[in-house]
Amino acid sequence: MALSLSNAVLDTRFRSALGRMAEQGRLQTYSAPVDPHLEVAGLMKKLDGGPALLFSKVNGHDMPVIGNLLSCQANVEAAFGSDFRGVREFVGRALGNPKPPVLVERGPAQEQVHTKNIDIGRMLPALHHTADDAGRYITAGIVITRDPYTGIYNASYHRLMLCGPNRAAIQLDFGRHLRAAFERAQKKGQHLPVVVCIGADLALHYTAATMGSQMPESADELAVAGGLSGRPLPVLKAVSQDLLVPAESEIVLEGVLKCDEEVMEGPFGEFVGYLAPADPGPVLEITALTHRTKPIYHAINGYGRETVVLRKYVLEASLLKVLQGAVPIVTDAEMTAGGLHRFHAIVQVKKTGPAHDGFQRNAIMASFGALKDLDMVIVVDDDIDIRDPADVEYALATRMEASKDIFMVPAARGHEYVRVSDRGMRTKLGIDATVPFAEQSRFARCEFKEVEIDAKAMTTDADVARKRLDL
Repeated sequence: MALSLSNAVLDTRFRSALGRMAEQGRLQTYSAPVDPHLEVAGLMKKLDGGPALLFSKVNGHDMPVIGNLLSCQANVEAAFGSDFRGVREFVGRALGNPKPPVLVERGPAQEQVHTKNIDIGRMLPALHHTADDAGRYITAGIVITRDPYTGIYNASYHRLMLCGPNRAAIQLDFGRHLRAAFERAQKKGQHLPVVVCIGADLALHYTAATMGSQMPESADELAVAGGLSGRPLPVLKAVSQDLLVPAESEIVLEGVLKCDEEVMEGPFGEFVGYLAPADPGPVLEITALTHRTKPIYHAINGYGRETVVLRKYVLEASLLKVLQGAVPIVTDAEMTAGGLHRFHAIVQVKKTGPAHDGFQRNAIMASFGALKDLDMVIVVDDDIDIRDPADVEYALATRMEASKDIFMVPAARGHEYVRVSDRGMRTKLGIDATVPFAEQSRFARCEFKEVEIDAKAMTTDADVARKRLDL
């Protein structure tokens, strides 16, 4: 790209992204009436991985629903107006160059304000995704809070199960920053103020998807979002809580996580394809609902491509940041689709001398340390296309000797949703499919002459073929 990505300022506003997607044919409008009970989610799943879907006629609601928004590389690139490497670079620069948010007096997120008679089930087209889910869920909400001890802002994705007119149950995973902030408030006997943004700035979407060592608790995630887009995030004062709200959001729920109340939350179909079990979860009591005059409701299928693709670029950027700092021969990394862009990685290395032999295995170990959920890492040479599964399998077929190139790390920590694991502990697998530097010439693949194709000379006309073949 001609653009200097390190200094680029991006328009990552939700509606700007939708406009770019529409211009590039990555946004389809579905004009038939649809039911938010199972039907919308079913259509999203059936058309998963394709253009985003805008459902303009949702039964019982005036508000349109957009789904499959960031469910594939083509959608993400259109939304950002950049190729995938550019998106990764924007994500990678975010932590290193935070830009604190700027307070504004007015913004679209508060064009309409409701503080009385709030009924989120009636006001929002929240979907019932699968028949086995516990009920209707808000799935694309970004929960923002301020830590009660440090005052630092955190933003993260959490599913919300509707359980009353102004109440929702929230799922808090162990090890997440929101859970830590909630437990700190709980110890003080206080409710935790939160806001939930639906249809937020894309910079906030990607910041909220960043986890682990690449997003420490000390990082203010509203400022990190500004670093990703290259401009401060405009924010408003919430109308019922002492918090800041991203001003360009489509919909905002304000409220508190109750320190003294739990309800059963779940089951819910999660990204691994299984139902997450029912467990007690805190209650979000909603004190205000604000939105644009004509808002768009964003929905994400739990078991859908958007859930995993959203984190693909975040995790790749995080992985490369660690690997290229620790292992100088690493050139690229791919979090694979079959591994849900989370559990499997292909790492590419370039050996330029015998002193580089062995570094490929260092890269495997560093990968497991960088991303705890990684369960398998394959490392290949720089002549292998890591985005072509057939080429990666070629490396396994011709350059990997199972008796010496496979190694395992038993009982390592992974993700608790992987059912073959023991409460999240699982043996991690490393595969070295590279060749020693001294043998690179022996493993060099055949090369053909570089030629130009005369498109005018090509035809699939059957009559022409018959004539040439004298059939």
